[in-house]
Amino acid sequence: MNTDWLLDTNPILLALFATLFTWGVTALGAAMVFFFKEINKKVLNSMLGFAAGVMIAASFWSLLNPAIEMAEKTGTPSWIPAVVGFLAGGAFLLLVDKVLPHLHLGLPDSKAEGIKTSWHRSILLVLAITLHNIPEGLAVGVAFGALASNAEAGSLAGALALAIGIGLQNFPEGAAVSIPLRREGFSRLKAFNYGQLSGIVEPIAGVLGAYLVLVITPLLPYALSFAAGAMIFVVVEELIPESQNGSDTDLSTIGAMFGFATMMLLDVALG
Repeated sequence: MNTDWLLDTNPILLALFATLFTWGVTALGAAMVFFFKEINKKVLNSMLGFAAGVMIAASFWSLLNPAIEMAEKTGTPSWIPAVVGFLAGGAFLLLVDKVLPHLHLGLPDSKAEGIKTSWHRSILLVLAITLHNIPEGLAVGVAFGALASNAEAGSLAGALALAIGIGLQNFPEGAAVSIPLRREGFSRLKAFNYGQLSGIVEPIAGVLGAYLVLVITPLLPYALSFAAGAMIFVVVEELIPESQNGSDTDLSTIGAMFGFATMMLLDVALG
């Protein structure tokens, strides 16, 4: 398939289209609430483990590795952008985690994190998933923004692979919001709306990430590493603990392995 027209397209526009796709998959996952009122705990944990595996693989194959290669080409010690950006991404998510009110799945209201608020439990659950989606949208946006300085078919394929991978793992995240809300008494339509709304931050973060690397090109390796650090923070802080919450943790681990393998396959085969 001829992709030359994609290489000629504005990277910010491509980032917007790609993150609209990932948001759409979140909505597709949220739509599961129209078919199920409950979700089996083992299935949910497996899906969350899969999402964690995808994000771990994407952090290296799609973000850190390209950042290191870009730094080497400029003569900069390759470890500097990778380490500095990675830690900065984690620090940013730590700050957001401390400030943004949110509540993780399966926890009582008393375990809500961030600034104390009187917001309803449903809003706090949605914000917890929204927190996941900030680094995901940023990662996709930065990957497409990188095309401005490296407009090659391989780079485009890598960015597309990242968008597909993030989209795949957004499906269980959408379901993980809408179905628990349905169980708490929300109508199917309202639970769906909340679920898909958790992904709206991805196009915003994606366009912002693409714009920043276009305006400040030397930031690109740092931006890629920043997105990787933010995603790893989410995986370690939230996805893995949530996926291991239960008696049969082997399924969560197997899900993570399959998620990693799927993202690695997409990135290596397409990129």
